[in-house]
Amino acid sequence: METGGVQVHGESGQPVLLLPGGAESCEGFFPGLVEGLVDDPGCRVIVHDRPGTGTSTDEGTLADAASRLSALIDSLDCGPVVVVGQSLGGAVAVLLARDHPEQVAGLVLLDPTPIDDPRTCAGLERATGVLGKVSTVPVLRQVFPRVVHTAVARAARRQDLRPDCEAAFLRTADADLPTLARAVRGISALAKDLQGAELPRLPAVVVTADRKRDSAMRRSHERFAAGFGGRVECWPGATHSVHLDHPDETLATVREVVTQVGRAA
Repeated sequence: METGGVQVHGESGQPVLLLPGGAESCEGFFPGLVEGLVDDPGCRVIVHDRPGTGTSTDEGTLADAASRLSALIDSLDCGPVVVVGQSLGGAVAVLLARDHPEQVAGLVLLDPTPIDDPRTCAGLERATGVLGKVSTVPVLRQVFPRVVHTAVARAARRQDLRPDCEAAFLRTADADLPTLARAVRGISALAKDLQGAELPRLPAVVVTADRKRDSAMRRSHERFAAGFGGRVECWPGATHSVHLDHPDETLATVREVVTQVGRAA
């Protein structure tokens, strides 16, 4: 079913809302996840580009993302939902759970942006802002995309990804950097507000990339897991694009949380 730019796959079962990273479109971002969840355990999977991201023509900001998603869930009459969010989508999932806990039944956060870490978020906001501006400079407008494509293609070759996951990874080279900069804008202020905030207890798994345990990202992920009463999962060799280099484990983890939610209902 598709209505107003929102696709709902599956006829019944636990609703699952997918939130892609950056300002990417949700369509094709999580290879095999929609089909896998519809098949087993039989979910309704919501594919949607929130305002200001992907193919959406509506303007939106990170600050209003949670309220917009809450309104979407209300309009679909499908809450509470299990939310699967990667990177910036994971940060939005955290904001949705904090601000509208009645709408969220469970969480799978895939290497989420550390939106409870003001220092890291300030650096991210500055970096994306600079990249957004640089990418529009006439003399660099033709060169910059080629450099990005070369780097992404090289990274894809190193990872030996499943064909559909490799295709999804290569599409990230086409990221619209000014749109990404706008999608990230305001994250520093949100991080200051979220720091130390009380989070609702619910079934949650935070999947972190295979990095040093004392990294700022890893510490943030451990705080999220503790705040929600969930756990941290780390798979050997996992990168920031954990949904692409470990797609089977990602699907299994979402199924696990859906099952937990069903048992608690």
